[in-house]
Amino acid sequence: MNDAKLATLAQIREFLAGTADAAIRPSGDRQERYEFVRSTLARLGYRGLGRSGKSLVRAYLGRMSGFSRAQLTRLLGQYVRSGQVQARYRAPVAGLKRRFGPVDCLALAELDALHDTLSGPATLHLCRRAWLVYGDARYERLATISVAHLYNLRAQPAYREQRVRIQKTRTKANSIGVRKAPAPDGRPGFIRIDTVHQGELDGIKGVYHINAVDCVTQWQLVACCERISEAYLLPVIGLLLEQFPFVIRGFHSDGGSEFVNHDVARLLEKLRVEFTKSRPRHCNDNALAETKNGAVVRKLMGYSHIPQRFAARVNALYAEHLNPYLNLHRPCLFATELIDAKGKVRKVYRPEDVQTPLEKLMRMPDARRHLKPGITLPELVQQARQMTDNEAARALQRARAALFQNINRRSKQAA
Repeated sequence: MNDAKLATLAQIREFLAGTADAAIRPSGDRQERYEFVRSTLARLGYRGLGRSGKSLVRAYLGRMSGFSRAQLTRLLGQYVRSGQVQARYRAPVAGLKRRFGPVDCLALAELDALHDTLSGPATLHLCRRAWLVYGDARYERLATISVAHLYNLRAQPAYREQRVRIQKTRTKANSIGVRKAPAPDGRPGFIRIDTVHQGELDGIKGVYHINAVDCVTQWQLVACCERISEAYLLPVIGLLLEQFPFVIRGFHSDGGSEFVNHDVARLLEKLRVEFTKSRPRHCNDNALAETKNGAVVRKLMGYSHIPQRFAARVNALYAEHLNPYLNLHRPCLFATELIDAKGKVRKVYRPEDVQTPLEKLMRMPDARRHLKPGITLPELVQQARQMTDNEAARALQRARAALFQNINRRSKQAA
């Protein structure tokens, strides 16, 4: 662009007036236009001009250079300060670097496969424990991830190539026990219990899973029996109540006749345990057990029919692998209750409240007072430290795979 003949403000004004309706298309690359702006400002003595003169020069440069108003303001400011008009922008040498890459997606996929894809806060807690407690270097970066971005990683192709997953549950009625929700008042030992039926095949019923969960610590024990008649169910209930590390004070079930009957009532009376059952139209009374049915039992065992003759093998899997994993290694979400200005109680789930049942029990101010005689917290902690979270989950997955292989092989032979 050669505008050397335009040397005065009067000529600039005449030029702008005469080309008001003309379309001017700037030529040259960015560097040439920068040089055009600099030379024009120097020729017209921009620094010494008054306000109206500077406005006129700005309008002329905007018309001829094609720069935006904001960009022109930056260039004029640069010229006033240094006498130069130069490109300050430098393209980055390399693109933005991802903080979490395919290696992290693979580590997360492995952890989710072992623990059956827990919620985001629980998975983050496992990542932190893997790095901070057990020193697994693969989880060093994942230990710092946010819950929101953890779900982003689960959507990455590197993760989805490794993983894919399903879910379901039921109730009944009778009149033994007190119709009310458990009232633990922050004390462990108030158990919610429910059954999960493992399907039917050609009219033949499968095994029954008995799922018992403590209201306060979420300490969970699962057992299996062939039928839910007195001969099979009562020994299993007694065994479950013995296996809890703290004294049992309450026993809560829905209205199912497998629990609401005189035999169970006599057993609980003998143990001096309060027997309560769910109220009509109060679905939250046994919600904790119902939730664990889907999140633990169905996730682990699925919905396919398991013949009743395999109940002992399933029970061995629960006693040796599942129950220790659930209570010593699997994180749970615990709610914090907030009361608003109107007095309404609202429950929130904070990342710092994600804990394993053992961690929850240890953080209770008077935990030792609730434990059964002969059971101590150091012993429970030592048992938890015998395996990392991932090792316990891996052992459970292997045992489950071996059990299902055995069930499928025996079922085909029987057919």
